[in-house]
Amino acid sequence: MSFLKEINRRRTFGIISHPDAGKTTLTEKLLLFGGAIQEAGAVKSNKIKKGATSDFMEIERQRGISVATSVLAFEYNGVKINILDTPGHKDFAEDTFRTLTAVDSVIVVIDVAKGVEEQTEKLVEVCRMRNIPIIVFINKMDREGKDAFDLLDEIEQKLGLKVVPLSFPIGMGYDFKGIYNIWEKNINLFSGNSRKDIEETIEISDLSSKELDNLVGETAANTLREEIELVKGIYPNFDKGEYLNGNQQPVFFGSALNNFGVRELLDCFIEIAPKPRPKQSEERLVKPDEKKFSGFVFKIHANMDPNHRNRLAFVKIVSGEFKRNTPYLHVRNKKKLKFSSPNAFFAEKKEIVDISYPGDIVGLQDTGSFKIGDTLTEGEILNYKGIPSFSPEHFRYINNADPMKAKQLYKGIDQLMDEGVAQLFTLDFNGRKVIGTVGALQYEVIQYRLEHEYGAKCTYENLNVHKACWIQTENEKSEEFQDFIRVKQRYLARDKQNQLVFLADSLFSLQMSQQKYPSITFHMTSEFE
Repeated sequence: MSFLKEINRRRTFGIISHPDAGKTTLTEKLLLFGGAIQEAGAVKSNKIKKGATSDFMEIERQRGISVATSVLAFEYNGVKINILDTPGHKDFAEDTFRTLTAVDSVIVVIDVAKGVEEQTEKLVEVCRMRNIPIIVFINKMDREGKDAFDLLDEIEQKLGLKVVPLSFPIGMGYDFKGIYNIWEKNINLFSGNSRKDIEETIEISDLSSKELDNLVGETAANTLREEIELVKGIYPNFDKGEYLNGNQQPVFFGSALNNFGVRELLDCFIEIAPKPRPKQSEERLVKPDEKKFSGFVFKIHANMDPNHRNRLAFVKIVSGEFKRNTPYLHVRNKKKLKFSSPNAFFAEKKEIVDISYPGDIVGLQDTGSFKIGDTLTEGEILNYKGIPSFSPEHFRYINNADPMKAKQLYKGIDQLMDEGVAQLFTLDFNGRKVIGTVGALQYEVIQYRLEHEYGAKCTYENLNVHKACWIQTENEKSEEFQDFIRVKQRYLARDKQNQLVFLADSLFSLQMSQQKYPSITFHMTSEFE
């Protein structure tokens, strides 16, 4: 198959939502349709001990939540689909924000009963900032929830989207009869026990026909006719160009757990979703069909296999072909590297691939040379933009609970920080280690993974810090800077890149420092990561 054909048949997207909206379940069902798995694992149910395919870290199986983005790839109707299933929990938002730099489009999952939740608003805002095309999937239609029109209004108001329903529910909860697919003009009947079976689809080109009454009953049929009239009156027609520019968002209804409305979503998705898109680097716009390879690291994961202390760097291919055993330039280190076993993913299952194309995600064995945001090219100096790193919100001292395992503890912390799980600061005046995270749940994850993956135990002590600010000054020898160092000595630390950081204990202290030392710049994000 030609290079251009390979690019055109790829779709790389992320699934985002608030926790518990059914994101991981939807991912499972999409894999089921792709024939990638034979049986979907229930995320919550203890009866099925299989566990969800995308939640492969031990802690994820125990807690029933996703704590790290996982990458899954499968083929469906001749299209190569790459899914990035992201954590929904706000404590792991940083991983999700980084992942959004590697996708070409997203599917937002919304719970019919809860509607639009806070975490969804934040994530959609990031997508809109980058004009990422969005499809909305309203899930759990087999449960009682909000009225379809109320939900569509809420999505428009809270998320600032312009929605276009491409399917519409016939009833909901106990009265849920099925879904009318506006996109394909057919009806999907719901029987309610389809753990594995895919429901029958009946073509209905004319809603006024008597056949509809026979299928769903007269009352439901009349309601549907009125609602579809309303949909046509209120919402614009679907325009693929507007969707691709991020100005219009198609909406589908369904129940991922019951495998309902998922095929409709997938069929429409492969038809309308964007192919790999050009990406802006600091130097120029890079197009996927360029002959020369380039890609960037958006995630690092240590211990994919706990038996081998290995790290994988996840690389999104932006342009050209990535070939096995070919030397590529690591732009930041200015070194050529060769990869003998690049991996394609299927959750924790990995396969070695000889050649990958734009849109694909490959995992490269990493001995510690990669950081998040690094670029690989065939020789050109390119730096891809937009991989965010935020000032943490929570800070704690980390202490070694087992003096015999000091080496393991430091190695573990070192590797987990490279993954971007959290940020490590070393205090200047006493050398104590401080861990800063975006969410408090991260501390549990770090503690769990240090013990189970590195055999090290740690304890925490609270530390009163309001914000971590990266310090920049034109002249380190100036009296003003030297005075700042002397006065704030107890609050100064170094991050992993040995960059000076001010751990301000309160907003007042930060504002006073900004006024007193005007020649010093206080950065809220680290551009140096």
